[in-house]
Amino acid sequence: MVSVGVLGATGAVGQRFVQLLDGHEEFELTTVTASPESAGESYRDAAKWRVDTPIPEDVAGLEVRATDPDEIPDDVDLLFSALPSSVAEAVEGDLCEAGYVVSSNSSNERTADDVPLVIPEVNEDHLGLIDVQRDERGWDGALVKNPNCSTITMVPTLSALTGFGLETVHVSTLQAVSGAGYSGVTSMEILDNVLPHIGGEEEKMETESRKLLGDFTGSEVVWHDVDVSASCNRVPTLDGHLENVWAELSENPTVDEVAAAFAAAPSQDLPSGPDPLIHVFDEPDRPQPRLDRMLGNGMAVAAGGIQQTESGIQYNTLAHNTIRGAAGASVLNGELLAREGWL
Repeated sequence: MVSVGVLGATGAVGQRFVQLLDGHEEFELTTVTASPESAGESYRDAAKWRVDTPIPEDVAGLEVRATDPDEIPDDVDLLFSALPSSVAEAVEGDLCEAGYVVSSNSSNERTADDVPLVIPEVNEDHLGLIDVQRDERGWDGALVKNPNCSTITMVPTLSALTGFGLETVHVSTLQAVSGAGYSGVTSMEILDNVLPHIGGEEEKMETESRKLLGDFTGSEVVWHDVDVSASCNRVPTLDGHLENVWAELSENPTVDEVAAAFAAAPSQDLPSGPDPLIHVFDEPDRPQPRLDRMLGNGMAVAAGGIQQTESGIQYNTLAHNTIRGAAGASVLNGELLAREGWL
């Protein structure tokens, strides 16, 4: 078994990590960290547990450690980061310099030239940047990122469309409140309402998508030249980001050809990998968050409502934002790192 730790284990995404790692066939969770205020407490006492399963018994009694290289045991092989980006920016580099491999959900450094931003089914070869990163930064460890939750929802479908000459993408998101964390949106803001702006979200979708779809040359990633424009909106659903996508293509595929391309999107033979990656609905009113967010144990992407437009294709896509879009994405990257011998 691979010994793993979770950084920022008491927060919303950190709790998802703990839940997803419970009973994992390859990973054993041995270390949890949080803020200095929680250090020294048991995980049971430090975490205001909000996930819809009980705290795993073998984790509940773990002592919460400070998020510091000196506090993490040497025998931990892999760290999963659920840290806020401001904290992650300050400590993830120190952890990598100390020799730890970090699979991070935090937004810092996602577009850095030497940091792999990875969706295993889309661009696993980008892990080759680890060699570049270690050479440039002098690290024995490594830092790997997964993209933003709304980007993860869309990019697998865009990857399936690249064979039709992907040129321009417009996307409007309907994002669940859990994406803002427990205290991110008050009930008085979101009930009977939609918030038509999520700070920084649009830029993340517009940049991260191009890096993910880019080509790794052996020394760098050449970003895809697709033009992505995003409008991001917070809606009163609990979990599951639904997105309306308009893709302009140089070719003119039929609805059936697009549906077949989605259905044929490659999966990965990893413990948390869904098969199929993209579940395609014929019904025009699917996918829906309440009905479809747990496809593939919350790790699949759903697509439906496919229609031809004058310049390409319009469709809807959905994924569970805190599973596939956050903790589950990092766990899947960790499984890929283990399989490919990077630990």
